[in-house]
Amino acid sequence: MADKYIIRVTAGPGYDLASHVEVPVNSAKPVHISSDLIETDLNVRVQNYRGLPRNAPSTSPYFETEPHKYNGDQYSIAFRFRLKRTKREQEEQQDSDGAENDSPEEEDLDGIPGTDLQFGNDFDHPIRDRLPPGFGTAMNIVKWWIDPGLEGDPYADRPYLYGPALSSFNTVYVGEGEFDEDRGGLWFEEGGDDDGMAWRRELGAPEDAKARMKWALKGPNKERWIWEFGRTYGVDFFNPYIDFNEFALRLPGFNLPIMRYWDGQGLRHHRKRSHRLRYVLRNRSTGQIYLVVLFTLHLAEDVNEDGKLKPAALEALEQASGGMKETPFEPLELKSEPDEELVPEEEALEEARQKLSWVDVNGEDDID
Repeated sequence: MADKYIIRVTAGPGYDLASHVEVPVNSAKPVHISSDLIETDLNVRVQNYRGLPRNAPSTSPYFETEPHKYNGDQYSIAFRFRLKRTKREQEEQQDSDGAENDSPEEEDLDGIPGTDLQFGNDFDHPIRDRLPPGFGTAMNIVKWWIDPGLEGDPYADRPYLYGPALSSFNTVYVGEGEFDEDRGGLWFEEGGDDDGMAWRRELGAPEDAKARMKWALKGPNKERWIWEFGRTYGVDFFNPYIDFNEFALRLPGFNLPIMRYWDGQGLRHHRKRSHRLRYVLRNRSTGQIYLVVLFTLHLAEDVNEDGKLKPAALEALEQASGGMKETPFEPLELKSEPDEELVPEEEALEEARQKLSWVDVNGEDDID
C-alpha cells in the first residue's frame, strides 16, 4: 500500500490550502509562516522520508542527536512562534487600560492561558465507519500512557484529538532557542534563555520536560501559564510511534495502519486520491487557528517527475480546502482535568503493553 502513495508536507496559518507553502522536509532551513495572529519558523523532520520535494533528504542529523537517537524518534514538528494581539484585542486592551478595574479577576490577560492553547489532530470527515473493534479501549490506553491531557471524539462527524500545548509538546523553550545546522536546524532544549528561565521559575514550572508535562496537567498550573503576546517560544513535538515510511502507528502491543484513519477524498470503496493527517495549533475558547501542518498522501500516479501535482491531485486539494474555508472547528468546553497521578512511570509500561496486546485493532483495509 505504501508504495502507491507519495507524501507531501505543507504548512500555513489556517485550514485553507491556498495559504499553505510546501515544507522542505529534513532541510535545516526553517519555513517562515506569518499571519495577523502569529509569526512562526518551522522545521519538519521525518526519518526514512520518501516524499516531496523530490530532492528532500531521507533523514536529518536531528535523528542522530540525543535524545532522539536513543528514543528512536521517527518524526519531529519543531517551531519557534510569537503570538500577536489582534486588532480587536488591542482595542479591548486600550479600553481596559483606560478604565478603572478593581477586580483582578476581570483584568484582561496579555496572552492565551495554558488551558486554551491546544495542539493536536482533526479531520474534515467522519472516520467512525473505519474504526476497528476495540479502538475506543486502545485510545483510552494511549491517552493514559502518552498524554493524559488529550481530549477528543474520534466518532464525531468531524473527529478531533487535542491536548493542551503545555503538556503535549515534548520540549518547551521560553526564548528564541538555537539554530544548529549540525543538529538539523531549529533546536530547543527544555527551559529558556535567562529571562525565560526567570519567567518559568516565577510560575513554578519545572525545568525538566517530563516534570513540566506532568505539572501542566493540573488546571491551576495551566491557568498560571500565559502564552504571552509578543514573547517568543520554541517547541518540539516528536515521538517514535508514527512510521511515515510504512504509514503505520506502532505501539507496544499492536501496529495500526494509519491509512485506515487518514482523512480521504473520494467515495467509500473507491480509490482515494489523497489522504491527510493534520496537526493544528488552536485556541480552545475562540476556535482561532494559529498554525496547521498537513501531511498529505497523494497517489504516486498523480505526481509528475518534477514533483508537481497533476490536475487530479490539485482538484482533490481544492475540494478539501474549499470545505474548510467557511467551517472552522467550534470552540470546546473545558472538560474535567486529568489527575497528574495518571501519568505512568517506567514500571507501568509493561502493564500497558499487556493491556494493549489483547486490543483488536486489526481488520482489512478498505482504502482501495
